[in-house]
Amino acid sequence: MLACSSFYFCARFDTLHNVSAWVNAAMNRRQLFRSAGFGVLARAGLLPTASSTIRLENEDNLPKALSLEDYEPTSMLQVPETYVESARYPVIDIHTHISLSTKWTNGAPLAPDRRYLAPPQELLSVMNRKNIRSMVNLTGGYGQALAATVQKYDGSHHDRFYTFTEPSYSQLLEPNFPSLQAEAIEQAHRNGARGLKILKTLGLYLRENITSGRLITIDDPRFDSMWDTCGQLKMPVAIHISDPIAFFTPTDRFNERYEELNHHPDWSFYGHDFPSNAQLLEARNRVIARHPKTSFVVLHAGNCAENLQNVSENLGRFPNMHVDIAARIGELGRQPRTTRKFFDKYQDRILFATDATPHGDEYPQQVFNDKLYEIYFRFLETEDEYFDYAPAKIPPQGRWRIYGINLPDAVLSKVYYENAARLLRI
Repeated sequence: MLACSSFYFCARFDTLHNVSAWVNAAMNRRQLFRSAGFGVLARAGLLPTASSTIRLENEDNLPKALSLEDYEPTSMLQVPETYVESARYPVIDIHTHISLSTKWTNGAPLAPDRRYLAPPQELLSVMNRKNIRSMVNLTGGYGQALAATVQKYDGSHHDRFYTFTEPSYSQLLEPNFPSLQAEAIEQAHRNGARGLKILKTLGLYLRENITSGRLITIDDPRFDSMWDTCGQLKMPVAIHISDPIAFFTPTDRFNERYEELNHHPDWSFYGHDFPSNAQLLEARNRVIARHPKTSFVVLHAGNCAENLQNVSENLGRFPNMHVDIAARIGELGRQPRTTRKFFDKYQDRILFATDATPHGDEYPQQVFNDKLYEIYFRFLETEDEYFDYAPAKIPPQGRWRIYGINLPDAVLSKVYYENAARLLRI
């Protein structure tokens, strides 16, 4: 009998065939070589000699290394699937991007001029099929470019499009920036803007010298007059100040969004001089508290979809706070019972949104097309189980699937249309 620290051979085997059968039953040959060591294997007669060799049976059938990005498993789950072709009630999508700035530097949009991603007729074709009553273009720009955007979409198709303005960060170094920004909001209102959009530029990219120096905090007093002006003009502020919590942790094997961050390393805010996710939320909360007459739509499920308890606490603290669900059904749908309770409780303050971007194929969780809207409708209107949250072969935000929350009609109509209509004074 042979003994070693890793395992025991407890019987005498007369043929290599029997040895092979035992080895295959206990562990594969690769594991055996690693755990036993060559000395033990030699004494056991399992290493080839001049007079004998071992033929590894079925060597060609051993598993081959597979790249994670090539892994596309097919679910064997057999559950009902519901196809929701169009929304049960008319929809206002309060979070889309039809136009973008033509110049970006270090995460800051520095040009008022717009790049239009799709003409109105192309958008209307999908909107009509999906029962989308209106789309809100959050990134409409400022100055004359804003006026042109409003005319191109809102003016030519009444009540189908609404446009928000943005801050003119290029004027930040002007000594009278606070008053300039307040005046810009007033002019944007006269030009037809329905609200103000704050990208995560403020808090994560904008710096004292615009693109260099110390990061400017969300609650910097230079923006107080801007928030106040929005309140006076009843223009809601759509504010995006943070990203998924995983973006603030190391991009390593423990990160549930490893693939996403590996493909987009510039999306990580871990380390350097970036504030933590908690610090960003606290700064945002100070702004909301300081400006109670201004309505804030905190985008992406309150920028904390992974922790709805946190979002609930903030909604309880701030009656002037609302949330949208843009690009976060992947988070909401993997906690369906918690999410359903959240919708029931805050049914008057949750807005339908997708973050839809025409021709944004690189980001399938927000590409504007029929399939994207069908997934959102399925999530909100059915109790289907374990389905994709984005029209993509590989889940783009994390390797999981979602479950429908089957909202009752009274709640669904508010989320789809009524809440946004009230906020936008439609």
